Amino acid sequence: MITLIGLGPGDAESLSRGAEAALRFASDLQTSGAGALLVRTARHPVVDWMADQGLAFETFDYLYDTAPDFSAVYDGIADRVLAEAEPAARGGAARPVAYAVPGHPLFGEESVRTILERAAARGIETRVVASGSFVEAVATAAGASLPDGLDVRDALTLSPIDSVDAQGRRQVGRVDPTRGLILFQVYDQASASQAKLALMRDYPDDWQVTLVRWAGTPGKEETRRIPLHLLDRQACDHLTSVYVPPLPPELRRPEFGSLAGVMARLRAPDGCPWDREQTHGSLRRYLIEETYEVIEAIDDEDFELLCEELGDALLQIVFHAQLAAEEGLFSVDDVVDGIVSKLIRRHPHVFGDVSVSGSDEVLVNWERIKRAEKPEEHARRRESILDGIPAGLPALMAAMEISKRVVKVGFDWESLPDVLNKLDEEIAELKAEIAAPEPDTERVREELGDLLFTIVQVARWHKLDAEEALREMLARFNARFRYMERAAKERQTPIEKMSASDLDALWREAKGRLTPQPPSPQGKGER
Repeated sequence: MITLIGLGPGDAESLSRGAEAALRFASDLQTSGAGALLVRTARHPVVDWMADQGLAFETFDYLYDTAPDFSAVYDGIADRVLAEAEPAARGGAARPVAYAVPGHPLFGEESVRTILERAAARGIETRVVASGSFVEAVATAAGASLPDGLDVRDALTLSPIDSVDAQGRRQVGRVDPTRGLILFQVYDQASASQAKLALMRDYPDDWQVTLVRWAGTPGKEETRRIPLHLLDRQACDHLTSVYVPPLPPELRRPEFGSLAGVMARLRAPDGCPWDREQTHGSLRRYLIEETYEVIEAIDDEDFELLCEELGDALLQIVFHAQLAAEEGLFSVDDVVDGIVSKLIRRHPHVFGDVSVSGSDEVLVNWERIKRAEKPEEHARRRESILDGIPAGLPALMAAMEISKRVVKVGFDWESLPDVLNKLDEEIAELKAEIAAPEPDTERVREELGDLLFTIVQVARWHKLDAEEALREMLARFNARFRYMERAAKERQTPIEKMSASDLDALWREAKGRLTPQPPSPQGKGER
């Protein structure tokens, strides 16, 4: 039997009669050697009272001083408690053990959660003897009004960025600003700073929060209202909590759910006539346009514009998902669930125990997992390895995708010199067609296509993207020609009236003045 005892939020006055009786009984067992009374930490007013009462117990404070992190502390506590209670660990003789924690055992106690899980797996019986939790004491001290409910969070679980753990489970990084929030584990400046940065994602910097120390302890309880941005400038200790009141609607920051809600409202019977008229087909061109505008912002390294254009592109995704939801096909939640599951499934080297040597092996694994996910559907839909390449891709991108697929079955040159020889061959054939007495336009078109496809192969062998290379070249040409126009205007000579030699000289001047910027780093492969 493991008895989990709550010590209450403050001094001995908050200790329940049941908890006091359980502590005294466990202390007697500790003294006689027939059982054990273990306390998570001595840093609590009730533990001082226990010592004054002559109760026998042990604490785990030594783990806080020696373990590398809190996870190791909780694991060490659980190991010791279970070892005390497990018959097999004591030569077959069962021994009752009591484990006492501040507040209520089931409120914010990670060590208790770990003990309960492991005890259930090993068939060890547990019971909880509760006292009041710190939640009531903090809410009372802060004067919290909670008509819409209350969140209680460990400050150490908040994060300034969204994340998932090694198993792909979403980490608790965001909070619900529509409800009151109580944070515990705000025990020093570092934890207060982490909490502050996480909360500032959803709350204004000057939002008034209440710092509560020693809640429920007469004579020591202290409350202080401060702006959020000063949270990590306050004195904190192991009995410090923070109450964050809910935000009024006008101050709440829109999030992804807000976008989906706005889209649903626009499509409602009394919504926007234009939005209600749209179909998947009518929206097709907007998705393409917004995608290219995102690319342009990336190329220009205009990150303010990129933020705006990503929003426009995201709107198109949500718009299509809303249309599908109205047709009973799928919802935007299904879209998110699908891609999150796919990313976790196809990254076993991140969310599993697979090891990879580099990005090339990642791409090989990606394709293998992709084929294994739906083998029957893959075989039915894609009789050729070239099936599934979107017909609307720009030609250079389609050429690169086709190339990457066929080389997977060995259809490739043996070396780069072989590719360059093929390039020379295609250039010669194009020249021959153009130099013919009566050039055949269709043959010139074919040879030009062969040459462009071969150039894409040169790019692939160098692990470059032909589409990006051409896009960067066009940007350079654009800048240089605009320079020529400005220079011609300054010289009061219309550019269209300049001689070929003058234009050539002006072009060389532009090339010399405008030093090419190094391209943004690109990934080695695409999915």
